[in-house]
Amino acid sequence: MSLNAEISKTLYEIGEILTIKGDRFKSRAYNTAAQRVAALPENISAVAARGELEKIPSVGKSIALTISEYLESGMSSVLLDLRDSLPPGVLRMIEIEGIGPKLAMRFSKDLDITGIEELEAAAKRQQLRGLKGLGPKKEENIIKAISEYKNRSTRFLLGEVLPIIQGILTYMGDNNAVRRVEVAGSARRRKETVGDLDVLVSSNEPEKVTEHFVSMPPIVRILGQGPTKSTVVLKNMLQVDLRVILPESYGAALQYFTGSKEHNVNLRTIGVKTGLKLNEYGLYDRETDELIAAEDEETIYESMGMRWMPPELRENTGEIEASIEGRLPDLVSLDQIRGDLHLHTDYSHAADPLEHLVEKAVSMGHEYIAITDHSKGLAIAKGLSEKKLVKLLKEIEALDEEYPEVRILTGTECDIKGDGSMDYSNEILSQLDFVIASIHTGFQNNEEKLTQRMIDAIHNPYVKAIGHPTGRLIQRRSGYALNLERVFETAAEQDVFMEINGSPSRLDLTDVNARRAKEMGVKLSLGSDAHNVPQMEFLPLGVSVARRGWLTQEDVVNTWELEKVLDYRK
Repeated sequence: MSLNAEISKTLYEIGEILTIKGDRFKSRAYNTAAQRVAALPENISAVAARGELEKIPSVGKSIALTISEYLESGMSSVLLDLRDSLPPGVLRMIEIEGIGPKLAMRFSKDLDITGIEELEAAAKRQQLRGLKGLGPKKEENIIKAISEYKNRSTRFLLGEVLPIIQGILTYMGDNNAVRRVEVAGSARRRKETVGDLDVLVSSNEPEKVTEHFVSMPPIVRILGQGPTKSTVVLKNMLQVDLRVILPESYGAALQYFTGSKEHNVNLRTIGVKTGLKLNEYGLYDRETDELIAAEDEETIYESMGMRWMPPELRENTGEIEASIEGRLPDLVSLDQIRGDLHLHTDYSHAADPLEHLVEKAVSMGHEYIAITDHSKGLAIAKGLSEKKLVKLLKEIEALDEEYPEVRILTGTECDIKGDGSMDYSNEILSQLDFVIASIHTGFQNNEEKLTQRMIDAIHNPYVKAIGHPTGRLIQRRSGYALNLERVFETAAEQDVFMEINGSPSRLDLTDVNARRAKEMGVKLSLGSDAHNVPQMEFLPLGVSVARRGWLTQEDVVNTWELEKVLDYRK
């Protein structure tokens, strides 16, 4: 975790505790400052060295002192005092889905619960339902949420791990003993969460590679160090395994350690039937033990009568059969993406002004972007009133002329209300280029009601896309009950896009659901859902989901020319 991220996390926690204690004004100040620090384009220590902490937007004198203390000591006395002021266990309980600060305080005060284990035991003894406003269903949901919380503790979000991977690749690539370096496993397959990292290095000098690896700065513990395999733990407790492979066997090792296990088992089974033997050292003739291929993956797959399969497809979901039969799709790629169709500005609750997003879009080579701030009903996200929306539209118009390199689309992420109607009138929606409709409230409604809400929104003539369709937050909140078959069927009929949201905690739709949407004739849009400028870099995560979902260039609307995107539903 970077220093900026550490300080941002500290400020967020202070804000969270202040919310628990009822100080909403200070809480909002710390949360906003946390966003600003996370979005800084440079290391915050450099800002502090210039004496310019208070020049960071939303960072006043007291918050600047908190930051300075952390930079000097690695801790915050404000945070420690706030933690000590809370009853034991409250902070841990609010990490559970469905338990907010007020409920956690009630559990502590009324039931003397001091931790998650006690909470789980009380729920299983049916003690929670005795509290006012809590029934058997809420109790059941808490038990389920605790189980999910326990299961997620050993895995990391892909979006958190990718910057670490890039740092490892850069660091290892600087060593002249390293011929080639890749990170294999679920990270290479771009799964949404990662348990650990497998770093594969091609080299004839394993000792030099190993010494370089175990000297990597983020390491806090070395679990094992050998000539060809070493294991370390990074500061964020992510385990990283290094394997040093001879160049002539590197392709076989990369294929083997990329997985998935199911993909590899199917490959080996096919190999047995055709007289071949495949393992991490190479592809061999089963009878003579003669080596057929080992140096590169492409030759191994070709020698088995298959086309090389992108790592994202290697989940044993039909990719091997499609490869043998010549039916593998030409997957969408990042260089085909023309724009980002889901961005937020500081007009609502995002951190950065519109022009900063536009400048970033130009630097990323985008041809178009859609500005989709929240609608008025979402007060928690500072949704825009009609008056404020008009002001934003005028600024978009001015900047669109000032920056001819990128087309700035007017838009909104408009809330789908409980009755399925839209949070803005059709008169307002008709003036916008790109309307995303999203559900942000009422997650506890039953499947029929939630499905109908979404279907009603899809039928609105001005809606272009459905945002983060299932509402899930990875490792934090399951998606709400939804009949996706009916939703996809309606979206296909109405020519409404379904979104793959690139936020690391969402990646929603999932790869499986994106593939099903494609099969039902739905086109998919990608959006970073950026709430500050650095988060615009989330868009490649959406591309990874699209590739895992077997999507091609034609399936992903961000690869289309702008006129086609805008005219699709007319």
